[in-house]
Amino acid sequence: MMSDQEATTCLALHSEEEPPADIGMEQGDAKPEVEGAKSLTASTLVPVTELDATPNTEKQEIELNDPAVLEWMVQTDKTSENENHNDLLWRDWEDLYELDSTSKELFDFTILSYNILSQDLVEQNPTLYTHCSPIILGWDYRWQSILQELQHWDADVLCLQEVQEDHYREQVQPSLSALGYSCHYKRRTGRKTDGCCTCFKLSRFTLLHERHVEYFRPGIQVLNRDNIGLVLLLSPILKEGLEKSPHALCVANTHLLFNPRRGDIKLAQLALLLAEVDKISQTSDGAHHPILLCGDLNATPGSPLYRFIRNGILNYKNLPAWKVSGQEKFCPTLHPWILSAPLWPDALGISDHCQFAVNLRKTDRLVYTREQILHLRFCECALQRPPELCLIVGVTDRQPDPDTETVHIAPPMIFANSQTPVFRSLPILQHNLLLTSVYSHFLVAKGRPEVTTIPLGIGSTVDYIFYSAEPLVEDNTSHGVRFYQDSKLKLLGRLCLLSENDLWPAHGLPNQFYCSDHLCLLARFALDISVP
Repeated sequence: MMSDQEATTCLALHSEEEPPADIGMEQGDAKPEVEGAKSLTASTLVPVTELDATPNTEKQEIELNDPAVLEWMVQTDKTSENENHNDLLWRDWEDLYELDSTSKELFDFTILSYNILSQDLVEQNPTLYTHCSPIILGWDYRWQSILQELQHWDADVLCLQEVQEDHYREQVQPSLSALGYSCHYKRRTGRKTDGCCTCFKLSRFTLLHERHVEYFRPGIQVLNRDNIGLVLLLSPILKEGLEKSPHALCVANTHLLFNPRRGDIKLAQLALLLAEVDKISQTSDGAHHPILLCGDLNATPGSPLYRFIRNGILNYKNLPAWKVSGQEKFCPTLHPWILSAPLWPDALGISDHCQFAVNLRKTDRLVYTREQILHLRFCECALQRPPELCLIVGVTDRQPDPDTETVHIAPPMIFANSQTPVFRSLPILQHNLLLTSVYSHFLVAKGRPEVTTIPLGIGSTVDYIFYSAEPLVEDNTSHGVRFYQDSKLKLLGRLCLLSENDLWPAHGLPNQFYCSDHLCLLARFALDISVP
């Protein structure tokens, strides 16, 4: 969710010397989608008595402008509203792949990602929710609605964001545990009261490894915010009689910084998460277990940050920080912060391939030390005089004699210094996790973009489920865009999102049906267990 300041201009401008911290703009973005109450207009007001319904136009105008009357009418006139919005906000299930009788060696499961809106953030930013009835903003009401939604979809894996710590301990964890989930929680660092929660059904998975990722790193300016990530490595529980050793499943859950102007921080947080995912999901032969990356990334489809995840590479030369997430359409300041290489210091121990230094990706780039370059004068080509080279007065023609001079030539190394890879001077980020989005971000039938949140009436997509796939082809004519096909993970179906136009009549989010400011994302997958 965003703060009041975000609504106006997302906080203070950031100086190039020391970009300031976000004030009240932590995270929290889009929330699950719910059937909203119809907007209230004069035509929807129902007279209570014949006297009220009759004549006095002046009295009616006064009543329609009275907030108390309007609120009362919202509570008393529900039937027609609910019927209309049940149809308008209905979310269809879209099947993308049909399992047949030959598909025996597949482990199918569902995963749900949901930003459930921290209650503390609601109370800290009341002006963002003036369109909501106070009743539906209360936590008890919202949690019961959210819990019913989770029970309805009955997903095998849940990735929740903006889960308030006290609510997690008192309500979320007990409720989900009673439904058969194993719950794992990580609160944001500092004085923040919310965090991420990843849950999985004990009847479907066992936990192999758990990693809490803190993006706050003292002394590193680009990692000075309190956002976090949570990575689990899960092993599927197969049916009796299937003696297989299936791939494990790596599930990453995160909520990146909101501030639209600090794309440098978002990229650094994402790189740190990808490094952890790369490490945890790596197999003994250097490949990766299937990966699911879920959460509120506070970036829009087509933005540089989104393209980096999907295409595996980003050239950020001369890229303004405010453009990274795509949340703002116009430059907010006369002197925008420009990204420069490297984005983070070597002390972080992460390469520009988003891997830990002890597990650096191999590169064809050879780096020579000064001594090695000096010794090149003794190589064969250096000992031969080019026949077309003219003698220059005052310049000796003496050739070095390797027989009379001690020469110790060491083979070139991949890195001149293990702490400082030379390629870090290039403004390029890469990763090799091969991820693509569950959603296409466009509703073909409606001819409109999908949205996962609609702050201040402006819809956007900031929540995602990315999954491992296999590159099909790379279109070099379209800036290196990758196209994917299913591999170890097969996308079977997804819960369709809504458009901005669908949510407008319901006064956006949250509303009496969908009690978060984000819509939930839900997908069904099949994991290939035919190959260990």
